[in-house]
Amino acid sequence: MLDQAFGRLSPDLAIDLGTCNTRVFVKGRGIGVEVPTVVSVERTGNARRVVALGDEAKRMLGRTPEHIEALRPVRAGRIEDYGLVQALVQDCIERSLAGRSLVRPRMVVCMPRDTEDVQRRAVQEAARAIGARTVHLVSKAMAAAVGAGMPVQQAVGSVVVDLGGGVTEIAAASLGALVDTETVNLGGDDLDDAIAAWIREQHNVLVGSRVAELVKQQAAAAIFGREEPDVVVTGRDLTTSIPREVRIRGGSLVDALAPSLDHIVEGLRRLLSRMSPELSSDVAEHGVLLTGGGAMLRGVDVYIREATGLSVVVAENPAHATVLGAGRLLEDDGLLERLTL
Repeated sequence: MLDQAFGRLSPDLAIDLGTCNTRVFVKGRGIGVEVPTVVSVERTGNARRVVALGDEAKRMLGRTPEHIEALRPVRAGRIEDYGLVQALVQDCIERSLAGRSLVRPRMVVCMPRDTEDVQRRAVQEAARAIGARTVHLVSKAMAAAVGAGMPVQQAVGSVVVDLGGGVTEIAAASLGALVDTETVNLGGDDLDDAIAAWIREQHNVLVGSRVAELVKQQAAAAIFGREEPDVVVTGRDLTTSIPREVRIRGGSLVDALAPSLDHIVEGLRRLLSRMSPELSSDVAEHGVLLTGGGAMLRGVDVYIREATGLSVVVAENPAHATVLGAGRLLEDDGLLERLTL
């Protein structure tokens, strides 16, 4: 009863702590903050001090002097530095709430389904240290399915492929519960790496991760035959060491991205191979939903459709589906309880 009373007063929060971006949803208000999951620290001996968070820290990537590092504390969906994550999330929460709340909030935190128990406990402890009253951990893919409006509470099998920055989580749900998941340790960062490697091989030019990401967003596609614009980028010529511009032709990266996309398709096939005939029939009828930032790669839905023969649809707001779904779970205690890891 006391917890319910606090619930009416506290600004409950949902947090999507992603490899590339961190998003905070405030109950009753919507998405309060969205920032890159990057923290810059200054080192003095064995001590370190946070000097920048989010957007400011991301601008420092590859540009810092020796005593400052721009770090990404989440890699492939796994937290590598809890102290930096705690600093980033606390800053996001304070900005979302325009200061500190008088009542300790309830928090929903999204993470990959196969996260190890030790990491789950560490995330819960970190959230409580920030000020959480209670902490619920939910699968990223299941939160994305809820956020995208999939009928996860009905007696119908639903499959979502959440293409994140560091990991792809594939989940099947029915009757408001998680049926099965498959995790592929590959995401948008790997597509960026493939693009950077292709530019190096084809043009003998070295580009950074931010340039590779720009190319992915503006010129990359998963299939041939699309009218993608050309993009001109600058990198370091590996022969002369002098900066040089190169033009990336629209659609020329299809072959470079195919091996990574094939891994995702194989993960989907593994999940489908374990499904009951009834759930398989549901998927054949209703298809697969794509969420996550990687779902915005042009033609990725067609690529998976052609590889599996299933109907594949991209969510209306794929990048925000996870945090929006986690936010909706704050309004449905029963479903939240069933989906809590």
